[in-house]
This record gives sequence, C-alpha cells and structure tokens, in this order.
Amino acid sequence: MALQAGIVGLPNVGKSTLFNALSNAKAQAANFPFCTIEPNVGVITVPDERLIVLEKLVKPNKVVPTTVEIVDIAGLVKGASKGEGLGNQFLGNIRATDAIIHVLRCFDDDNVIHVDGKIDPVSDKEIIDTELQLKDLDSVDKKINKTEKLLKTDKDAPAALAILKELKNHLEQGKNARAFEVSKEDKEKYLADIFMLTMKPVIYVCNVDEKSVVSGNYHTKALMDAVKNESAEILFVSAEIESEIAVMESFEDRQLFLEDMGLHESGVARLIKSTYKILNLATYFTAGVQEVRAWTITKGMLAPQAAGVIHTDFEKGFIRAEVIKYADFVKLGSEAACRDAGKLAVQGKDYMVEDGDLMHFRFNV
Repeated sequence: MALQAGIVGLPNVGKSTLFNALSNAKAQAANFPFCTIEPNVGVITVPDERLIVLEKLVKPNKVVPTTVEIVDIAGLVKGASKGEGLGNQFLGNIRATDAIIHVLRCFDDDNVIHVDGKIDPVSDKEIIDTELQLKDLDSVDKKINKTEKLLKTDKDAPAALAILKELKNHLEQGKNARAFEVSKEDKEKYLADIFMLTMKPVIYVCNVDEKSVVSGNYHTKALMDAVKNESAEILFVSAEIESEIAVMESFEDRQLFLEDMGLHESGVARLIKSTYKILNLATYFTAGVQEVRAWTITKGMLAPQAAGVIHTDFEKGFIRAEVIKYADFVKLGSEAACRDAGKLAVQGKDYMVEDGDLMHFRFNV
C-alpha cells in the first residue's frame, strides 16, 4: 500500500534541508535507498533492522523493503485558504497525503533570518494551522448546509448536524479537527466524507541545534505544551546534523557519529518510523530464496486482506496462511526448522496478522 507524507513549514525553518537529507541514500542505513520521482517528491525505503537479519538467515537473491513517498510541499502564504499565492496547489498537495510532517524552527541563530523576525515555533505552527482550519471550516459549512436540507427526510441528519455544529465551533476556536472529541463510530459515519486537512495525523519535527537534539529546549517545551491535546508525534531533529550524516561515506562512520551525539539512529529514520506509528501501520514479511520482502498493512488486518496487499487474487481465492513468528524464525534459523519444531501455524480467514509475521499464503483462483 502506497504511503505518502507531506513536509510543510514556513521559510527558513529547515524544511528543505530535511528533505535534502532524505534524498541522500547514504544518510539512513546501508541498504535503504531513495529516488526522486518528481522535483519535490522522493521515495525512501522504510528502515527495518529485521530485514537485515532475515537477509543474513535466508540469503535471498534480493531484499525488497517497504517504501514511503515524501513530498516537499511549498507555497504557503497567509490567505492560502482563499487561493492566495500557491494556496490551492498547497492545500491540494496536503489533501493527497496520508500524514503531515510539520517542520518548526526551534533553534536560535542570528545568521539565519526568520520570516517574522522572531523565533516562535508555536506562532509558526498557528500560521499554517489557521490556513488549514479556514479551509476545513469552509468544508464543514458546506456539509452543514447539505445536512440541514435533509432534516425532514434523513433520520440520521439531526445527529449529524449536532456534531457538525460542535466541530464548527471547535475549529472557530483555532483548534485542529484531530483534537475534536468524537466517537470513532460518529467520526466514520458523519465526518469521514469531509476529508478535513486538520484531521490528518501530524508529526511535529522540531528542528533544533546540536545540543538540544536529545532533550530539546525551551522552544520545544512551548510547542509540546501547545499540542498536548492533539495526539501528535513530536520529534527533535537537527537538520544540520542530518546534513553532516548525509555526506559520510560509510555506514559505520554514520553510526559512530550518531552515538557521539547520544543517538541510536538518524532523525530521518526516526521520522519514517513515527510516520508508520501515527498511521497505525504494521509490517509482515515473505521470505524465500528469490526474495525477502516487507509488506505494509494497517494494524488489525485479517489474513485475506493482508494477502490482498500482494495481489487481489490472493485475497479473492484465499485458502489459508502459513505463519511463523519473527522471533521463532530468528531463533531457529529457517522455515524448515520452524516447521519441525511446530512453530509454523496454519491460520484461516479470521487470523489477525501481527507485526513481524512471516507469511506464506495458499490460494485458489
């Protein structure tokens, strides 16, 4: 399943630096490449150490990781919600993404000019939020008008209208839709078709100086306080450090550099993993001599749905799935050893696939 995340942010916050760090294959890990499919779109593979382990055990002809598209979204100005500047293109690009990566400047440096003349990540966040909220308000108003016309003919209209008006009030207070308290059932029933921009999952990337990359600073604390009700992911990343990592030749040098910084992995690797987490995604594997491959699924998927990620015929003609847990495979070293030890389970249509499962599907079309 294709996954796309859009990077947004005001000028001079480090957005393009982060995107450029993503675009360097050497920046992440030994075997995780990146390619550019448009000037502002790149495809990077998802770092997953389990693939490296499986490659050593299976010795396949090739390894195929899962991928994520990263879009460098530019063109925001005040008034974007009304089509000012590149507003319509900007908002359209965000609408097409699964998640938003919001880069915020959280460092002081007199040599790097801020667009508003002061460093205030909360204010920067609110500038972009306001444009997205105004667009969402427009969408909610249209849905309210449509729902009001159905009050006499649709028994669900009164409940829908009440929720929509609550949401409108919420947005008018300068709050994002993702912080709006509504049941999952009502959200899916009454709000899903609005496709609100501020309902999209968001990762706030605090671009910090080198000394703040582990614990943050007073700028990051202010931002964390401001978004505490959003259920958002927050990362401390130094675009400067990521740029330095990007030019290093060997994987070992990059790891030593990160360890010296008190980090276990690059900011970009953490960013991709956070994107998976916030979208409630998981990974299962297929492993054989021809290839070891990672497949992305939504958590909670049943075996036939997971099979359909490979090919729709697998789901239509699903018979059963043969499943080995990743820990068992690593411990015993091969599919044959797992089978002999009784660690290969045959599962039916009601099996919920777990992250890390090694799967082999039987199907008939």
